[in-house]
Amino acid sequence: MRLAILGGGGFRIPLVYAALTAEDSGVTEVVLYDTDAGRLAVIANVLAANPMRAPTVVTTTELDIALEGADFVFSAIRVGGLAARIQDERVALELDVLGQETTGAGGIAYGLRTIPVARRIAQRVRAVAPRAWVLNFTNPAGMVTEAMRHVLGDRVVGICDTPITMAKRAARLLGVDPHASVGLDYVGLNHLGWLRGLHAAGEDLLPGLLADDRLLGATEEGRLFGLDWIRQIGALPNEYLYYYDFTRDAVASIRDGGLTRGEFLAGQQGSFYAAAAADPEGAADRWTATRAEREATYMAAEHAGRSRVGAEGLADVGGYEGVAVGVMRAIARDERATMILDVANRGTVAGLPDDAVVEVPVTVGADGPIPLAVSPPTLYQLGLMAQVKHVERLTIEAAVTGSTHLAEQAFAQHPLVDSVTVARQLLQAYRERIPEVADVFKRRQTRRSSSPVSTS
Repeated sequence: MRLAILGGGGFRIPLVYAALTAEDSGVTEVVLYDTDAGRLAVIANVLAANPMRAPTVVTTTELDIALEGADFVFSAIRVGGLAARIQDERVALELDVLGQETTGAGGIAYGLRTIPVARRIAQRVRAVAPRAWVLNFTNPAGMVTEAMRHVLGDRVVGICDTPITMAKRAARLLGVDPHASVGLDYVGLNHLGWLRGLHAAGEDLLPGLLADDRLLGATEEGRLFGLDWIRQIGALPNEYLYYYDFTRDAVASIRDGGLTRGEFLAGQQGSFYAAAAADPEGAADRWTATRAEREATYMAAEHAGRSRVGAEGLADVGGYEGVAVGVMRAIARDERATMILDVANRGTVAGLPDDAVVEVPVTVGADGPIPLAVSPPTLYQLGLMAQVKHVERLTIEAAVTGSTHLAEQAFAQHPLVDSVTVARQLLQAYRERIPEVADVFKRRQTRRSSSPVSTS
């Protein structure tokens, strides 16, 4: 099989390659595509140090070359790079709202500039590799997946490792093999969801976890949200819900942390790529050291110095690269697997449109993912999902049409933005400080200026 990875010069690509070599994935060739040839060369050098050296790796800066003949496409692009991510965060913080790249105002700005590019990629996949499956990692993953579905339909699937990793950690704490077949009752959107049940041997084990101070305190969620709050909501929350449940705390923590996450990564990765380019033979060792620092500092401000590893020393289970390889294997070999993915709703979550992309348990086989039944959401869960889904759809339409009015509505109607006035200020500032956001609205002005003008 041929696998194309878009954003192939990205820092986390070696994790994907390691997952491919660790598993009998069936992939014989990996094509790394990126618009930055220098970053591509660095990552190729990191991969060359892998002792397996299989599958073979080729690099290209031409999208159609990467896509031609591909059986699977992993899309992990970052439009505007880390410079734009920094503005996603800083613009919001300067207006006293949450500054985070996928949640709230930053996620809308990220979506506005990414969706046009993602749709063009989908159009090229349809033209050059119509039989390929696209696994989308690009954030905001649910929003971008929904936009790509307008072109590719069911052949695009959104990937996020947070829900399934949370479920597997919970299973391990309860003494259940995290790789065994367990029933998961999880519902949400990308970066917004709740684990409401974990069934094994005909029994829901989650209530026992929630009731046990030691076990619940060993979860990252327990340490982040607090045991009392989790018990009040009766579910394990996706860690990104911290931004909704503890908004003021999150904003204060990010401010007190000094550098935003984007600023930290820009400095760290800038140093890595420069040093690795100057010392190709040492690229792999530098990558390993840089990755360890990156992982140790993930959501550090939100955790306020608390360890991200539970009291039992519980290590991370899985990762988005493992989820992606698992999906690919399940489709290519018709090996039925249960996962949590971003897919079309089709009645799974009552109250949301059938074509809305939701994040729910699925079974995956040769025909792709099929959503599994979940219990009805609470009014709070449904209300929050409906509001954020509405914002996602406004953002998609604004990105496609170049409508500033729709973009204003998207910012204003997000639950983490508290004012129409602030929404307008956010949009103006993002247009001024992120060229790729400004370009979304310039296209509409160009179309208008090129149309016939009446002189009557």
